[in-house]
Amino acid sequence: MPIARLIADPATLESRLDAATRDLSNAGLAVASAGMLDFCGDVLQLLIPEGDVQTICGVLDRHFAGADMLVARQEITPPKLFVSDMDSTMIGQECIDELADFAGLKGQVAAITERAMQGELDFESALRERVGLLAGLDEGAIDRCLSERIRPTPGARALVATLKAQGCRCVLVTGGFHHFADAVADQLGFDRVVGNRLGVADGKLTGELAGPISDSSTKLETLQEERAKLGDNAAVMAAGDGANDIPMIEAADYGFAYRAKPKARDAANGRIESEYLTAILKLLEVRESDWVAG
Repeated sequence: MPIARLIADPATLESRLDAATRDLSNAGLAVASAGMLDFCGDVLQLLIPEGDVQTICGVLDRHFAGADMLVARQEITPPKLFVSDMDSTMIGQECIDELADFAGLKGQVAAITERAMQGELDFESALRERVGLLAGLDEGAIDRCLSERIRPTPGARALVATLKAQGCRCVLVTGGFHHFADAVADQLGFDRVVGNRLGVADGKLTGELAGPISDSSTKLETLQEERAKLGDNAAVMAAGDGANDIPMIEAADYGFAYRAKPKARDAANGRIESEYLTAILKLLEVRESDWVAG
């Protein structure tokens, strides 16, 4: 039985819910029950006996635009595995764009990044092109970038710490770079990091990558590899914002698009439009008294 949860504005809840219920019924998706979760006065839960998850997401989107939501295929329980993207998801920046600023190339690199995240460019070729533009940049710029520019997304520490306290393994998998991801994972408490490596020689970036590419297929493979270690029926969650996150978002039980590009958002059964990642904890029905500060 599909279960839909969304964080609703009480001021307009009744009229929006009535309209959404009518549209769901017209689509053959009768709502069996609707009510606020006991633990939290702003989380609305709908039980729908049968139906397509993406259709339900589409209807709710029309009537609750901008709401944080999750539409699951079955009972919602805290996940045992969380696999997340890094740039613009666990942190508020795109590391390569910020690093390019130290070379005076932020505008040029950011334009390529945006097109890649929108799914308009092949990820690997776009990555190699951007890395190539950084050839000759002093390696010390990475540490400066980390300390001066890179900041966790609001709620990221609490999300990871709370999930881990609930027995969840947390994996950071990025199309970005270990130079950044290792430090971010340490700050946020991730158990494992998968990413790309920048080539460095004589203290300067070579403009090349060292080792295999971490891309959308890597993200999916990492999720599948980690899921295989779990017991039967263990829930898996993923989060990301760009086109290269789509395969892992679609493969997860709870696939969250965080303030995402349209293609990633459309692929997800969870959408976070507000700033704080702790909205995910509300949708998972983790009481705020059980949140860990991180």
